Amino acid sequence: MAGHAATTDTAAISVRGLHKSFGPLAVLKGVDLEVARGEVVCVVGPSGSGKSTLLRCVNLLEEPTAGTVRVAGVEVTHPDCDIDGVRRRIGMVFQSFNLFGHLSVLQNVMIAQRRVLRRPAAVARRIARENLDRVGLAEKADAYPAQLSGGQQQRAAIARSLAMNPELMLFDEPTSALDPELVGEVLAVMRSLADEGMTMMVVTHEMGFAREVADRVAFMDGGAIVESGPPAAVLGSPRQARTREFLHRVLQQ
Repeated sequence: MAGHAATTDTAAISVRGLHKSFGPLAVLKGVDLEVARGEVVCVVGPSGSGKSTLLRCVNLLEEPTAGTVRVAGVEVTHPDCDIDGVRRRIGMVFQSFNLFGHLSVLQNVMIAQRRVLRRPAAVARRIARENLDRVGLAEKADAYPAQLSGGQQQRAAIARSLAMNPELMLFDEPTSALDPELVGEVLAVMRSLADEGMTMMVVTHEMGFAREVADRVAFMDGGAIVESGPPAAVLGSPRQARTREFLHRVLQQ
């Protein structure tokens, strides 16, 4: 386990009474969750349990139906919130890599720095190269996304997020679109970020990663957090029958 719990009193992420409905379908039903600065929280659970919707509500990619979300003390659900300003402080890595196919890897990592942060080209290039090196892709800077494996594309997407100097990172099933043999290289990068003390909220089905790297695991089912605690407790000796059933099913595969 990572062993880099919070050192300050202000939570990086604070979710209170969060509800989200799509028409008549209630996807989130009163979720409460805090992620402390420097903490890694893995959210696990069956498909359709609301994990990704919860993550997307944190940076308002989904608009909550009710409840509040605070990021670094700023209430992003407040009508007057400068959400673009808050999003600049959050790195987001999706299932799909969302790289621009007509741009080189280096250009992909530079573009948001140039357009959003207005960094000069030379500065953006230097920071892009530093972060490509950080994820083990220094030699692929001039390649194009189509020339990379899925694992390399996802690592490039992580480098792109890191180049924006985020205060925290959100990962939405970052390995689910990858061939099994490529999963490890992405998880290794995420593990190194955790070791550096990056605040991370990770929706994942990789139970081994959650067990090794998370400070806390939250198990979701039916739009609610059923159980939350240290990985050894939630994954090793869960209290709730729903958690036990889910783990039994997952670990039998």
